[in-house]
Amino acid sequence: MDLTSAVRVAGRGVAAAGVLAAGAAVGVLAERALIRRTALPDASSEADELGTLRGEQRELLTEDGTRLHVEVDEPPDPQYADLTVVFAHGYALNQDSWHFQRKALRGKARLVFYDQRSHGRSSRADYESHHIDQLGLDLAAVLEAVAPTGPVILLGHSMGGMTVMAYCEAHPEEIGGRIRGIGLIATTAGDVAAGSLGFPRPLGRFVQSVAPPIAATLAKRSNLIDGWDESDFGLLLTRLYSFGSPTSDHVGRFVARMLAGTSLEVVAEFLPALHEHDKHDMLPVLQRAEVLVIAGEKDRLTPPALSEDIVEHIPGAEYALLGDAGHMVMLERPEEVNGLIVGLIERVRRGLRSEQGAA
Repeated sequence: MDLTSAVRVAGRGVAAAGVLAAGAAVGVLAERALIRRTALPDASSEADELGTLRGEQRELLTEDGTRLHVEVDEPPDPQYADLTVVFAHGYALNQDSWHFQRKALRGKARLVFYDQRSHGRSSRADYESHHIDQLGLDLAAVLEAVAPTGPVILLGHSMGGMTVMAYCEAHPEEIGGRIRGIGLIATTAGDVAAGSLGFPRPLGRFVQSVAPPIAATLAKRSNLIDGWDESDFGLLLTRLYSFGSPTSDHVGRFVARMLAGTSLEVVAEFLPALHEHDKHDMLPVLQRAEVLVIAGEKDRLTPPALSEDIVEHIPGAEYALLGDAGHMVMLERPEEVNGLIVGLIERVRRGLRSEQGAA
């Protein structure tokens, strides 16, 4: 191998390391290749349905002028409208990542889904607003617009879990009052950079430390990762970091479409916010509500230790560790996740009925 080739290989290796640390950024790059390489339609009816569930659509304008796309699924039976469940999606995804939960829970409560700023159908926001506390403000705006009264359950996956924590930190008086239930799925209260990403720990920490500047470079110079779509490397990375077990092609392509819809600039701009996120101090206040924490046993992006850390700070929280599941646990193990969420809803309703009976 000549010097030029060696430098090119080394450069690709460093670029790959940065994208790995960006978590879902791996999928943004790699799954774009998968979309192009697997163009044949899936014959499964489930494949045709993935991401097509829609509700009553609303457009919400935040204080800084960002437009958020919000959808509400009202239950046909009014008696189930007594409780609103709000879903906050993760980094580089959109509200369709909750597809299986939306399908299973329709009619069981009032469901609210929205796309985080600069994601999905929401508008692109300024770089300065790409931080977790702003996402908490956005969640507050969604609640004010579509669920200003009545009991609420907040569910967040990955960055969406961080969003829920940011909201709760800013509104501790709501926890146990209007906010009756909280679900934190494949997320962390902080110390994202402590994860090893499946590497030996010293290497993992190095990769995490260089991730933000490398991701920013990749966003500005996409030519650095040209050619990934001509190898199996991108697909391998995506499968490794999104899932903990073999998954169907149509689920992989479904994730691909969501990731490919998020610009590389947005991926790079949010990455420092994930590294800076630390909400450990506010966790104890969450015990005023019913709390559910779910982790995938093989999650390399937010490993189980980060969920266990959350549970240690919230006495009484329910913790579910799902085997053979990775970061996209709600797509990989939908029946188990749906059952756990239904259990959370039932516990919240029992508490509400108990209070009404006492009154």
